[in-house]
Amino acid sequence: MEVVVIGGGIIGLSSAYSLQESGHQVTVIDQTDMASNCSYGNAGYICPSHFTPLATPGIVKQGLKWMLNPESPFYVKPRLSLSLIKWGLTFMKMATPQNVEKAAIPLRDFAFLSEKQYKHWESLPQFKFAYEHKGLLEIFQTQKSADHAMHLVERAHELGLSDTKLLNQSELFAMEPNHKMNAMGGIYFACDGHVYPNKVMQQLLADLKNKGVRFVTNEAVTDFEKSNGKISAVLTATNKYKADSVVMASGSWSRELAEKLNINIELMPGRGYSMTLEDTPYRTNYPAIFIEGRVAITPMDGNKMRFGGTMELTTTTEPPKMNRVMGIIKAVKRYYPEFDLPVPTIDKVWYGFRPCSADGLPYLGRTKKWSNLIMATGHSMVGMSLGAGTGQLVAEIIDEKPTSIDISFYNPERFDR
Repeated sequence: MEVVVIGGGIIGLSSAYSLQESGHQVTVIDQTDMASNCSYGNAGYICPSHFTPLATPGIVKQGLKWMLNPESPFYVKPRLSLSLIKWGLTFMKMATPQNVEKAAIPLRDFAFLSEKQYKHWESLPQFKFAYEHKGLLEIFQTQKSADHAMHLVERAHELGLSDTKLLNQSELFAMEPNHKMNAMGGIYFACDGHVYPNKVMQQLLADLKNKGVRFVTNEAVTDFEKSNGKISAVLTATNKYKADSVVMASGSWSRELAEKLNINIELMPGRGYSMTLEDTPYRTNYPAIFIEGRVAITPMDGNKMRFGGTMELTTTTEPPKMNRVMGIIKAVKRYYPEFDLPVPTIDKVWYGFRPCSADGLPYLGRTKKWSNLIMATGHSMVGMSLGAGTGQLVAEIIDEKPTSIDISFYNPERFDR
């Protein structure tokens, strides 16, 4: 079967890998050279701990406060946009305790599936992703966050993550004894691992090319040929690519592409930023998330330290803003006062767009309108974490096999009901 995968990020490459393993002829089309997309600069977490979706109670109120601060972790560029308004209204509607509760088990299962696939990949001779299973710290500074952490740990135990531990201040400091820290305590999620995303992407690309997967770079998909409820070809400005099946793994550009097929998915690009230092003295033992600061830090690949964060809902054409990077640097300083991170020049800053669905959950599955189209997008901030598992599920869908987990929760048309 000829399968065209639109998008060369971690979702697209993972899909191409599993499809090629299943015996399909795969073509991957990407509008860039695939050298620096959103899958390269993230924190690298493979995290079953992230069983809480982006749309949570309280995030709307907090987000409105943050919007007044140009260095805050969350920012929405003010603009008259019907799609943004619709997305925002749905996001607020979905940010309920009931929806958070319902999402926990599906997200947990998805993450464990993906983690298993990453471990399998890491065992293969062609892959060495700098995978480490050290766990993840979530560090808090306020009593409000401490109270929330207690409930989160209880919920983790209910979900079978029994090795999750609530840390008091002395226990937290004992895990990170090399630097002074400002914190009340933390959570330790022993279930989590992390990779060096750059190696994941580069090695997947090399392996897929060696196996005969066709790559079309610097060509944007412009339209589709359709007949009898199926997509027969994918069109770019210069070429036509015939397809028996199509996987839309085009990240933050998926909404516009879906519109060409008369499919409405509620999705916004959420830009994140990161900076990576090599051989820096500002290193930690464990990856960590600063709860109040909404910043992620990861020691990776032996000698590197990555600092990243922010959620900037903007357009994909808006230039980057250095005040977002300053917000990350200042947040790190609040938790680790000895960390004097250098202010980078813009060429040393990575930034990319996360595809954020209106409830923070992926869009995964077939659509009713086009029987050979599989949507695989909207992974928000867990694209790397769920990437390997998504690829496996995409192949199972196309092969019409029972999926390894229940994917009904990720129905790409769930908001059209």
